[in-house]
Amino acid sequence: MPHRLSRRDLGRAALGAAALHQTKYGGALDGLEDRVDLASFDPVLWTRERYKTFPLKLTFRAQTRRQAEAWQKRLRAKLVELLGGFPAERVPLQPATLEVREFPKYRREKLVFSSRPGVSVLAYLLTPAGVQPPHAAVICVPGHGRGVDDIVGIDSEGRDRTNKAGYQHDFALQAVEHGLAAVALEPMGFGCRRDPAAKKKGLGTSSCQPAAGAALLFGETMIAWRVFDVMRALDWIATRKELDARRVGCMGISGGGTCTLFSAALEPRIRAALVSGYLNTFRDSILSLSHCIDNYVPGILNWAEMYDVAALIAPRPLFVESGTRDDIFPIEASRASFARVKKVYELFGAGEAAEQEVFEGAHSFHGARGLPFLVRYL
Repeated sequence: MPHRLSRRDLGRAALGAAALHQTKYGGALDGLEDRVDLASFDPVLWTRERYKTFPLKLTFRAQTRRQAEAWQKRLRAKLVELLGGFPAERVPLQPATLEVREFPKYRREKLVFSSRPGVSVLAYLLTPAGVQPPHAAVICVPGHGRGVDDIVGIDSEGRDRTNKAGYQHDFALQAVEHGLAAVALEPMGFGCRRDPAAKKKGLGTSSCQPAAGAALLFGETMIAWRVFDVMRALDWIATRKELDARRVGCMGISGGGTCTLFSAALEPRIRAALVSGYLNTFRDSILSLSHCIDNYVPGILNWAEMYDVAALIAPRPLFVESGTRDDIFPIEASRASFARVKKVYELFGAGEAAEQEVFEGAHSFHGARGLPFLVRYL
């Protein structure tokens, strides 16, 4: 005989069906949406609205080259102040070579030097085989990930690789393949420059949060700390007879692009720059999307946007590249930002020295036109 359902069975079934149709609890305002202004609870929307009121007091408005040069001087000084400044004195570099290896197409030297009291920098010098020194050099700064090993052909097990894996595609090696010497830096917070707690969590865990947070507590920024390492790398390059200190560029992807942009804006010894996966607007990227704390400069929107920082590089050569599917530096904002930078270069009479490549792809290093650009200008 078929089983007859009791009232209790029917009640349980009804409760189960209702539970299946219930939506997941979303918070204290569930069911009250028509009684409040939901937009007024959205902090990102609020900050984007506030952005409209910020004055950008030193955004580019010059009409002549003389005015543009005066503007650059004022904004550079303000930018150094916002970043927290740089050490007044430079400690001896005390460079030391740790290892040298010869490869069929290049030589790789692992070395360390002092940046400031109590701070050491790990770097690799890669020089091309069969190219007569002194070499033009490019300082290479990696983005978030394993650190400098990931741009010089070393895999996560410390072994040599040839497939240029990962989003950074061993771009320091690519520079060498184009005939340039590469000085690849380990940024503070990555690789061997991390605290013990981060190291215990694996190679991909950075020390950006505690270190960059400490910088803010000191009234400084991680951007300034990394830029100063680039400045000291330039000092070190000047000590090496096989490198031409008059022909030095800088390049980086993502967080390395951040460091490259600010370094080239503030350091005139950088002759040319390649910024990959970074140039955008603060509004559409850093302000609106989740980024690491090492990206932030307190108060910068009172004075300038990211395109203003990039325009400080003019008229020195600048190449920027962006992927159409970059989900942390939206492509339309990258296009718009570069268009503003290009106008500054044109005012300097150097429109040809600023180029942008938009490629089909995600957040990754590309280099198809950018590396030949560096070779041309270095």
